[in-house]
Amino acid sequence: MPSVWTVFGWELRKLRFQKRTYLGLGAAVAIPIIFVVATSLRGGGPHEVAFGRYIHDSGLAIPLVLLLFGSIWLYPLITALVAGDIFASEDHNGTLKTILTRSLERQQIFAGKALAAGLYGIGAITLSGVTAIVAGCIASGFNPLTSLSGTRLSAGSALGLVLASLGFYLLPILAIACIGLLLSTVTRNSAAAVVGTLMVSLLIQLVGILPGLEGVHPYLLSTQFNAWQGLLRTPIDWAPIVRSAWVCALYAIPALTAAFLVFLRRDVAGG
Repeated sequence: MPSVWTVFGWELRKLRFQKRTYLGLGAAVAIPIIFVVATSLRGGGPHEVAFGRYIHDSGLAIPLVLLLFGSIWLYPLITALVAGDIFASEDHNGTLKTILTRSLERQQIFAGKALAAGLYGIGAITLSGVTAIVAGCIASGFNPLTSLSGTRLSAGSALGLVLASLGFYLLPILAIACIGLLLSTVTRNSAAAVVGTLMVSLLIQLVGILPGLEGVHPYLLSTQFNAWQGLLRTPIDWAPIVRSAWVCALYAIPALTAAFLVFLRRDVAGG
């Protein structure tokens, strides 16, 4: 009997044969390598950002710096490539009606597709982070790292915190994925949904730099991309991490719910 996991499996197989899948994953791998090569050849570093001054002392600083730069457009775009397409492509290809004839309920189709989009976002960020760790350690060594509080962390402890930082970074990424799913169901156009998701992300970041709006900064989705920095303080500052969890939920849950309701009411009589 077909189930959510049946749809999930179908979607993963479909992603294997889509160019956008490899475009996003390729960028996730290529950007860290390009960054490491460029900074190694130049000999300097982005000293104005957290951990930028340490990228030549410890390779474990590389993934942390990339988390800061990637939140601007790279990781939201990679996430949107699949989240913004996964429903809209069915409209473009006229295949949703066919899927609904396979003894599947709409809620099962929605859940399976949403899980596939979420897994892609998680996989892309994980792949990028692991690539950055490996490339960074090859270039600068698996060495101790200085925390944001000035504490010297052993290489093993720093690695654990870097991996945990990647995990918490996924919270706003999954919120972005939910926004992409909403736009995918509403616009029924892959390009519009992908670009729209990126524009929403950039617009939120723009609000964050406007003067006079400092009071809303803790509640912007863009701010949550920096919540992981609380892990790199001594002692760990859990406040931004806990806030990130519920703030991201405030963005993700309404978007996902709206996408679900739109999908349930979608007219597929035409294809």
